[in-house]
Order: sequence, then structure tokens, then C-alpha cells
Amino acid sequence: MASSKYDVLGIGNAIVDVIAFTEDDFLLSHDLAKGSMRLIDEAQAEKLYQSMGPATIISGGSAANTVVGVASLGGSGSFIGKVRNDTLGQAFTHDIRAIGVHFETKPADKGLATARSFILVTPDGERTMNTFLGACLYLGPDDIDPATVEASEISYFEGYLWDPEDAKIAFRKAASIAHAAGRKVALTLSDSFCVDRYRDEFRALITDCTIDILLANEHELKSLYTTSDFDSAVDALRNEGPMAVVTRSAAGSVVVDRNGVQAIPAQPIDRLVDTTGAGDLFASGFLLGHARGFDHRDAARLGAIAAAEIIQHIGARPEARLRDLAAESGITIS
Repeated sequence: MASSKYDVLGIGNAIVDVIAFTEDDFLLSHDLAKGSMRLIDEAQAEKLYQSMGPATIISGGSAANTVVGVASLGGSGSFIGKVRNDTLGQAFTHDIRAIGVHFETKPADKGLATARSFILVTPDGERTMNTFLGACLYLGPDDIDPATVEASEISYFEGYLWDPEDAKIAFRKAASIAHAAGRKVALTLSDSFCVDRYRDEFRALITDCTIDILLANEHELKSLYTTSDFDSAVDALRNEGPMAVVTRSAAGSVVVDRNGVQAIPAQPIDRLVDTTGAGDLFASGFLLGHARGFDHRDAARLGAIAAAEIIQHIGARPEARLRDLAAESGITIS
């Protein structure tokens, strides 16, 4: 097998985040489930934007955030996702390329606008997301570049991608190409509400070995196995699943495979500001570590370092150079 050009290829929704602080009362008045992600149409997006307070606009998207984190850690990343050829689409393209991520997906020249996610952050740092998928709905199998997939050590898909039908086809095409090239495929479950929509299909991706690495938080994992008990969910995953890493917020993470379960502590922080992107950036570190041959513990430590940086400021893109933070913690990425 040829050496990889990219450590991680992210395939997912290309979204611009619109982030505002708010109070719990605002969520209640708009009938929003705290901590959830819901899909909205363009009219709902405009109405919500008009009622939000002052907002910060930052390029986002789950898998895109992850490959940006990979680049900040000193790895090589690539991204496949669809934007419209509009102002926000051009901003997204500039931002992801500026950090060194390979991004060449052809933009849509008509139809829906570039996707936006309206993220409401409450005083406890929890985020509630309202996403207009827009041009993301146009992502299809023709956007999957076989050469890019073949050149990527790990192809990483976000569960959110499972909403549009053409994206599912693109997902399966890319996974097939990756495995034929001897590469690995990873999936993040993305959101417990996403798992509720596609539980059986996600379980099938696990049992038929479409994916090699599963990433989830504890709420998503419990939803996947329809249990309120974390240990029961872990046992079920061990019995049928691939290697997996499950994040548990301040309790750290656990790496699960058929050989057992390893617990890794969270990285200490000074102040929790905004949990947006915590899982995305944890995935950056873990997947890069895995691609570079780190053992499970060091890969999870690298993920914890990246996640700790992102939750101490607004937005899901790093403000510090993650490679330097890793070196300060004794992890060298060559």
C-alpha cells in the first residue's frame, strides 16, 4: 500500500456557523431542545437570525472542523463538502484553504445558499444548533474524488451527512474506494437526535464493517443501543462493533475494542466558554494520532488537548496552534 498524502479526509457538510450567547429562557420561548441539533428551512433560518442577539460568524461544519484541527496539529488534511458560489461559500473556501486543508469540491452555481448553523450558547457553555443545510444537500457521488480518498489514511464521515439521500450514496462510494485502497473509514455519530433518526442504519454500518473506527459521545452511544446505562452500551459495542472512542465531557474518554476498555482523563482547562466543536476537535487529535501510529491512549490524549483548546473560546476553529499545545504536553507530531 502506498504511503498516504493526507492523514485525514473529512467528508461532510460545509457550514458557516452563526454563534450567539443567549439565556435558557430564549430556548424555551422558541421551543428549542437544549443541546440538540435540528434542521430548519431558509425561512426559519431568517426568522431565528432576526431574533438572536449579536452574533459571531465563523466557518464550521463538523468534519470540516476536524480536518482544520488536524492541520493545526501539524497533520495533513483534506475535505469534501458542498458550498454555493456565494459570499459565505467563498468565505468558507478561503478559511479552510488558508490553514492548509486541501479543498477542491466544485461549488454549486445555482440553487440553495451556502449552509448556515445558528448556534445558541447558554451560560453553562452548552450549545443548541439550528441548521439550514442549503447547498450541502447537493453533495453527491460525483463529488467524491477517488484519488483523494485513495491518498487518505483515514476517510472520516459525519453522521449529519446521513440526512440527504445523495450524500448517503457518496458516503458508501467513498468507503468502498477507501477499503479497496487499504485505507480506514471512520464515522462520528454527530448527535443523539441524529442517532434517533438513523439508529438502524448506523448499526448496520457497524455490523457490516463499512466503518473501522467509531467516534461518539456517551449520550449518542446510549441512544445507539437504546439504554440509559453507559456500561451496557459499551458492552454492546464491544460485542459487535469496530474500535471506538467515546467522549464523556469532563470525565474524559474511553477507547473500546474487543481487547477491553481504556479510560483516558480529560485535559484540564481554565474556563469553559463554549462546547461547540469539542467532539470535532477531539476527533482531530484521535484520528491524527491513529493515522500516525500512536497507541490508543496517546491518540486520545491528543484528542483531549485539541478539545480543551476549543472549549475555552467561541467557535469551533482553533485559535492557538494545536501542535504547540501538544508539544507542551509531551506529544511530538513530526
